[in-house]
Amino acid sequence: MYLTIRGLVLRITDYNDRDALLTLLTGSHGKLTVKARGLRRRNSPLAGVCQLLTLGEFTLFEYKGMYTINEAVPVEPFLGLRKDLERLALGTYFAQAAEVMSQEDLPNPELLSLTLNCLHALTALSLPETMVKAVFELRGACLAGYTPDLTGCHVCGRPDADRFDLSAGHLECAGCRDDRSGGLRMPVTPGELAAMRYLCSCPAKKIFSFRMPEERCKGLARVTEAYLATQLERGFSTLDFYKSLLMEGIGDNHV
Repeated sequence: MYLTIRGLVLRITDYNDRDALLTLLTGSHGKLTVKARGLRRRNSPLAGVCQLLTLGEFTLFEYKGMYTINEAVPVEPFLGLRKDLERLALGTYFAQAAEVMSQEDLPNPELLSLTLNCLHALTALSLPETMVKAVFELRGACLAGYTPDLTGCHVCGRPDADRFDLSAGHLECAGCRDDRSGGLRMPVTPGELAAMRYLCSCPAKKIFSFRMPEERCKGLARVTEAYLATQLERGFSTLDFYKSLLMEGIGDNHV
């Protein structure tokens, strides 16, 4: 059986001396693991499309429950990402997180669209990296089933609550505390809260239509990062690498 599908390469794993396994994020089939025969050979015809963070059109054939690539052509290689190590690292974090948030054979066109839009933003839009990161993390959490309750304080109902419970995914005032929740609370400014509310409810085509000063985007990204990690109950090696680049100050170096 043959299947033609568009997918974003999230991960590449060595299979043997000649072949590799690709993890693809697709809209119609969710996460797919496919075999790329001969990819590890020099001058492989698949090398141009079977690269991390490349959107391609793949013709697959299925044999004994395993999909193998028959043909593949690149659709969007996001070449701009590969010229900046810092943005490439951030995009790789998006890929690793998207792999965790997706499931095999469960259609998820919204997650694919979000990931592609965030990679495009890193490549072509003049937006702070922290803003793109926050958009991906919070909107991704919503798509994964972890939409927070941001209507008001979970205890007293005030809409201007200034604490966000990372475990429960709801707001509380500094002086309020839900005794049933022992989770970590992070402070949120009015601007951060407004941005979070917008990202949880806005149309997908307008996820980058809000504006915040870059310094405030950093605070927003700290909250969204902590929330996603708490809900997924894991960290990400790619995020650690991205942060190490920020610490070293080499993000503007080209690769």
